[in-house]
Order: sequence, then C-alpha cells, then structure tokens
Amino acid sequence: MTQLLAPGHRMCAGCGDALATKFALKGAGDRCIVVSPTGCIEVSTTPYPESSWNVPWIHSLFDNAGAVAAGIEWGLKKLGKKEDTTVMVIAGDGATFDIGLQAMSGAFERGHDMVYVCVDNEAYMNTGIQRSGATPYDASTTTSPAGKVSFGNPLPKKNMPAIMADHGSPYVATASIAYAKDAIRKVARAAEIEGPAYIQIHAPCCTGWKFDSSKTVEVGRLAVEAGLWPMYEMIDGRIEKAKKIRDRKPVEEYLRMQGRFKHLFTMEGGEEEIARIQAIADWNAEYYEME
Repeated sequence: MTQLLAPGHRMCAGCGDALATKFALKGAGDRCIVVSPTGCIEVSTTPYPESSWNVPWIHSLFDNAGAVAAGIEWGLKKLGKKEDTTVMVIAGDGATFDIGLQAMSGAFERGHDMVYVCVDNEAYMNTGIQRSGATPYDASTTTSPAGKVSFGNPLPKKNMPAIMADHGSPYVATASIAYAKDAIRKVARAAEIEGPAYIQIHAPCCTGWKFDSSKTVEVGRLAVEAGLWPMYEMIDGRIEKAKKIRDRKPVEEYLRMQGRFKHLFTMEGGEEEIARIQAIADWNAEYYEME
C-alpha cells in the first residue's frame, strides 16, 4: 500500500507530528486534498523541489488555512467533485489556537464540509519553542521560561474542542499518537460526516518537551493515563464517550519524563505547583467520566 506521507521527510526522529499526520491520512484515505499552514509539518515535508505528500497538498499562510480549505471545498462543489473528496486541514496548535483561529472560526460558522486536524505539540516548535494557547500550565518555553520569578507558563491550556463544538460542529474529537487505531478511526468518521469536523491529536515533541526520541509514544500514553489528555468524541456539542482509565497514574510520572517540567522538582514551591496540575487531571477525570 502506498504511504500517503512518504518516508524520507525531514521531521525529527521520534516526531509526534509525523505520526499524527500519517494517522490522519490513513483515516481520510487517498481521496483527499490537504491544506497545511506554516509549521513543522510544512517545512519538513516540502523543501523545494521535494515533497513527501502522495495526495494533493497546498501550503497556506500561518493565518488562513481555514479560508483556503473553504475555498477548495466551494470550488469542488461548483465542479460537482466534492462528494467523493475530503478537504482536510492538517495544522499545528499555533496556527489553530492563535494565528489561524479567525479563518477557522469563519469556515466553521459557514458550515463548510471539511475535516480540520490540529496536530497539538503544545508550542510553536518550528519557530523556537515559544508558548502558544495550547501550552499547558507551568510548562517552560522560550517565551514562558521557568526561573526565579516564574514556574513557566502561567495560563491554562485553551479548550479548543469546546470552542469548536460551540461553533456548531457536528463532530469534535480528541486523539493521541499513542493510540493509532483510535486516531485513524476518528478521522475516518469525521470524513464521513457532513459539515465541519474538528479533531485534535496530541503529539509529543521530543525537541520542545525535552525527552529521548525513543519515548514519544510512552510520553503520549502517560498523558492519557494521568488524565491530562482526555480522549473523547462530541456529537452536536454533546460528549458521546470518553476513554476510560482503569488505574490513573499520578501526574508526577508524566511530568518527570520531560525537561520542560524539570523545574517543578527543583524549585521551592514546586510541590504545590504539581498539586495544581494534579487537580487539573482530577477535574478532567470527573468531568469526562474517565474512571
């Protein structure tokens, strides 16, 4: 079978973005057109004159992937070719949560038939590991560095799935690169639904999160098992089902694996900060009925 994301791209060893992109393409199938804004995925798969894409692919600006995808969807409808073609955006969290939110919001408000996949590595990795709206509480980045007066990012992670559900999206889901079959199934389901669907795939970044590149899947699985990354589906704004966790891990196990949280184990007051992060996981477990 032809790999829709061909090997030989220039993403890092152990790159969560590469896995998320591969799973998204498997779910959508070869009858798709992909829009990718600026980011790790774009720069690593299309250095001129090369391309790793075995499907039609277009590079948009950082801020307009939703508008470009909407234009493609409209054009296909005018040509009578939309019925068997999936228009899919594959974008990072910076282009989704922040810079491209306006264009994506407009496309969802208008009800364009597309699948928007946010590959969430929780910072602007391509431009230097800066904080984004997806960066979790207390994570150290180059623009929210931990130090004498700060434990890192002081703000909570933006709840983008809820925001897109409030736009009237008929299908919203979260997934993880640590659960490949689940991610593929959710993208396939999104492609079958009429209207704008949103899927957010958690994609650990060994470079930005500072862990060994052989541990990407393990880190991703721990995020789910600790309750910091709930996996669920929403149909017409209502949670249909969430992944159950039998023996939830303490968040400390997840945090210890990453350099972006190492300050919490050395700075005075770090124990209290870890307790706050544990409270986030506990809230998730109760709200999404994960246990």
